[in-house]
Amino acid sequence: MAKTMKRSRPKRRAASISVLTQRRITIMTVNGATPSDPIRIFVGCDPNDCDLEQMMVLDHSLHQHASEPLEIHWMRLSGDPASPWYSAPAQGRGWRTEQWATPFSGFRWAVPAVCGFAGRAIYMDVDVMALGDIGELWSAPLAAPAVILGKGSGKDLRFCVSLWDNHRARAHVGSLEALQDDPQSHAKRTRHFASHPRLVAQIDPAFNNIDGEGLPVDRIRMLHYSDMGTQFSHGRAMARLAREGQAHWFDGPLLTHPRRDLSALFDDCYEDALRSGRTLDDYRNPHPFGPVVKKSERRHKGNPVTRPGLLGKVRRVLGMGGV
Repeated sequence: MAKTMKRSRPKRRAASISVLTQRRITIMTVNGATPSDPIRIFVGCDPNDCDLEQMMVLDHSLHQHASEPLEIHWMRLSGDPASPWYSAPAQGRGWRTEQWATPFSGFRWAVPAVCGFAGRAIYMDVDVMALGDIGELWSAPLAAPAVILGKGSGKDLRFCVSLWDNHRARAHVGSLEALQDDPQSHAKRTRHFASHPRLVAQIDPAFNNIDGEGLPVDRIRMLHYSDMGTQFSHGRAMARLAREGQAHWFDGPLLTHPRRDLSALFDDCYEDALRSGRTLDDYRNPHPFGPVVKKSERRHKGNPVTRPGLLGKVRRVLGMGGV
């Protein structure tokens, strides 16, 4: 077997229960997760096949390292009124996305509702690559009154990889319908959790590592290549979309990621996924959504890891690090 990720595989390979087609997600009514339940992972992604490369790498890398069965739900905008991700911008129905930076920004708040406010669930953006066992995050302690594991605080609070206690979250996220109907729901929930720090327990930062953060690979469990302008997938995705006569949803400038070692890891995982029998077509949306109404990212500024500026370079020299 080809050696690709430069990390050992788990002794017991997880069963694959990945949900690779867009469908209505059944509202879950169990009283809580048990050790026999699969790890529920909800992934925000584009509905028009712009993120296929990222989806394949995420799916492959999660299963590559997982010690427990996985149940992956791709969260993408849908024109089906029965879908929890339904949106009809022309009619002002379903999800209101006009203030979002991505085609899935506000979906993270709906995870507890879609799970019937029961058990646990992991949310993550699609631009993540697993370098460790997601089961470690699934079993992490999350004591009351906290309802979610997140990273940082205040204006730097991040939920791009997070663990929900769905029952406790109910009073703070609201119903699916309330989230869908309010174009400010994403901004409001973000402010709510930023202003109530007791609701957020700190995630092990290795499980939401932002673009490397100056750390060696062996100290990263989930790599979030967050800067939308430097994402490892862009070279392949942009070329593929051009051949298909389609434009990517990200309209900002493209730059080279500063960590060549992380870029190489992505490339290795991508090729290993293909060798394993996966294809990009496995992840295509059978019902593409069409134009997404969202904010432009033409002035996307990235983050201090990928675009440190003078102050960031000084902090790095002094060993202060940080995102």
